[in-house]
Amino acid sequence: MPEVNLMDRYPRSNRPIDERAKLIDEEQRAVARRFGREFFDGDRLYGYGGYAYHPRFWTETVRRFRDYYRLAEDASILDVGCAKGFMLHDFLELLPRARVAGIDISSYAIENAKESVRHLVHVGDAKDLPYPDHAFDLVISINTVHNLELDDCKRAIREVQRVARKHAFITVDAWRNEEERDRMRKWNLTAKTYMHVDDWKRLFDEVGYTHEYYWFIP
Repeated sequence: MPEVNLMDRYPRSNRPIDERAKLIDEEQRAVARRFGREFFDGDRLYGYGGYAYHPRFWTETVRRFRDYYRLAEDASILDVGCAKGFMLHDFLELLPRARVAGIDISSYAIENAKESVRHLVHVGDAKDLPYPDHAFDLVISINTVHNLELDDCKRAIREVQRVARKHAFITVDAWRNEEERDRMRKWNLTAKTYMHVDDWKRLFDEVGYTHEYYWFIP
């Protein structure tokens, strides 16, 4: 169960953490946690501030996944928390014979998914994945399971483990020291479960998660 940063090719931006902390409150968090238009395409205080496709975000990252896991041309891939399906689109650009699927809690995201994958993504819940055991060669969940309360977060991670046949990778909100903890508390908008990296590792052991993972640390 290695800790490995498979997101190291994803562009990283400078985050105005202190400015954001002065502006967001529980009202903004409540709106963001609906994962509707406001979160994806509304004001930046509620989320992305406009979640539009650009190849610079996922193209090199999906290549990183393919190379790290040595994915076959016809690999089966599930994205849990797929949003508008941008990552899945880039997987198909790289591996046209791959069998991809995506699930997201947001009906807005699915309705506005990239046209190339819209027929492959569905509204659903990470803690109750509608797939049989060992259904996918690779299951990915980027910044998703931590949006659930602790018990449901554990259920979601168990679900990722259950439907993965070979590989899985998740990222979660975390910190390694008090400075990072303070930054996380200021930045966090949607996560309901976030903790020290050592606590996450204990949680992974508890739920039987045996695959790769990494952290989102603002």
